[in-house]
Amino acid sequence: MIRALYTAASGMNAQQANIDNVAHNLANVNTTGFKKSRVEFEDLVYQQITPPGSATSQEGEAPVGLESGLGTRAVATARNFSTGNLKSTSGPLDLAIEGAGFFQVTLPGGQTGYTRAGNLHLSGQGQLVTNEGYQIEPQISIPANAITVSISKDGIVSVSQPDGPSQQVGTIELASFQNPAGLEARGGNIFVATTASGDARTGTPGSDGIGSVQQGFLEDSNVSVVEEMVNMILGQRAYEASSKVIRAADEMLQQVNTMAR
Repeated sequence: MIRALYTAASGMNAQQANIDNVAHNLANVNTTGFKKSRVEFEDLVYQQITPPGSATSQEGEAPVGLESGLGTRAVATARNFSTGNLKSTSGPLDLAIEGAGFFQVTLPGGQTGYTRAGNLHLSGQGQLVTNEGYQIEPQISIPANAITVSISKDGIVSVSQPDGPSQQVGTIELASFQNPAGLEARGGNIFVATTASGDARTGTPGSDGIGSVQQGFLEDSNVSVVEEMVNMILGQRAYEASSKVIRAADEMLQQVNTMAR
């Protein structure tokens, strides 16, 4: 009964992590380029009371064993990098990636960050930057007298000026990873590479399996409200079931105490 108390408590802790993750997904349902995640669990160690195959007599052995599991724990948060819906904004600096890949940005300290959020802006020096002011890699500057900005599907940035024809001012490169689920989330729609994700492979949009760039669009979060509500209900019911196990074990201990009087 004491074992049941701790086992059920581990289930409640695990479901608390699950509900926390659901809350995080729902809170970011309108965050541009956000990728939903799920909590993965594993069972804990087992106490082997009778190992499988142990002798039951001189000639026989147990076909199955007797063991007692000690609960569960949350071990990973797996992120889903499926593409969200593309929303038309008609903004010349709003970009969406159709397919795999990440925009590259320069973080404070010179480290490279990666993001799916393409709502870009111009800095005071005319450089393309994110909402946090991080510059796009490679750096692209828009002339002050530019009338229009055009970005092709393969990332070529061109501007038209009043005193001449259109001119190319740079090319947006995208990065891809062998294991994007291994990226570390830093917040602010930024990821950084880890040994689990592998090194970034950069290239021109639309080549080598990298997605293309769509100007005038933004990628919505890939969170499904209905799916998260179902996950919340399942997590709540699992939490409730574990709490009932604790209550049942407590009642059994009360019966033992009553017998001892």
